[in-house]
Amino acid sequence: MTTCTPLPIPPTALKELRGTDDAGRPAEPYTARADGVPLDCVGSLLRCCLRDIRAGERVALVSYAPLRRWAATTGARPGAYEETGPVFIHAEDCAGPEATATAEGYPAGRPGGLRTVRRYDADGHIIGGRLLEIPEDAAAGFDAAFDEAFAEPEVALVHVRAVEYGCFLFEVRRA
Repeated sequence: MTTCTPLPIPPTALKELRGTDDAGRPAEPYTARADGVPLDCVGSLLRCCLRDIRAGERVALVSYAPLRRWAATTGARPGAYEETGPVFIHAEDCAGPEATATAEGYPAGRPGGLRTVRRYDADGHIIGGRLLEIPEDAAAGFDAAFDEAFAEPEVALVHVRAVEYGCFLFEVRRA
């Protein structure tokens, strides 16, 4: 059982991203194929429902600025810490994460994977982080990293990113 709730991209943001992404480009949906045409994405994380892409699904690769969108709802001012990067989403509405999936573990939790667990304060400024090599017990590894992060009272939220590409994977917030 996870101790923090991994958060997908919110539905209102998804609706906007399916039209125009955070870099100002129109979304270009396509069908995910096992042969990797037009993009090798089967098995990559969907940030709308926090599960891996399956062959045959309609998806889009869009630019997403998670801190910008969070700041718009909280009044934070991330300034130079605002990042925009690529994320996969379903091309059409989806139901979001299944409750059992987020209760049983964290997304993008393959043992051996490298993740950055980045901490942000209430202004949206980076105030620390750490590298996490996902252990065999992925949930325990993430739980320990989040416990460490939220032990600092100024941490408001944490972003988990892939080390290889820097992609935003999911967010957790202080309970």
